[in-house]
Amino acid sequence: MESIISEIYDSILEGRANEVAEKAQVALDQGIPATVILNEGMIAAMTEVGRFFEEGDYFVPEMLIAARAMQAGLSVLRPYLVAEDVKPVGIIAIGTVRGDMHDIGKNLVAMMMEGAGFEIVDLGTDVKPEAFIDAIHKGATVIGLSALLTTTMPKIGETIKAIDDAGLRDRVKIMIGGAPVTAEYAQQIGADGYAADASQAARLAISFVE
Repeated sequence: MESIISEIYDSILEGRANEVAEKAQVALDQGIPATVILNEGMIAAMTEVGRFFEEGDYFVPEMLIAARAMQAGLSVLRPYLVAEDVKPVGIIAIGTVRGDMHDIGKNLVAMMMEGAGFEIVDLGTDVKPEAFIDAIHKGATVIGLSALLTTTMPKIGETIKAIDDAGLRDRVKIMIGGAPVTAEYAQQIGADGYAADASQAARLAISFVE
């Protein structure tokens, strides 16, 4: 691994956003392709962040800081990735379902998925089923549905049913999550998967597109 790539990797693990952005530019100036910086420096680091989280070495604050550092570097790389015609590994539309205004967990999931190489369409909170349907028409291949309240959990099932009724169910993988949600509930309402946290969500999304 190039020394500057290793430095980017370490800076993400340490959550040093400014350093990641600066070193990403240095790497570009050295002629290192944006794809190499992205894959070997940033995505590899976020994969390690996910592993640290699952092993209990990192907690939500550390994961959030690392994800923000990755995004700082990605903002530098993005024009170069566009120029190199680099395609994302998939397009994910993510949102908190209708009636639920919570977004912290959703935002962290979106960051981790971006760190895994996905293009993120963040639909926000209180999202109606029609917005997810529109996202599928526009190219989303994975849908992420979040609910933090037991009272809004049924909206997840309603959204999946709306996607099915629109004749689009076979075009997307649907994953769900949130504090009251369980794997059993995911199976019950016909989701393709459930993730208990942001790290699992990113890994599950990768499994959908492999």
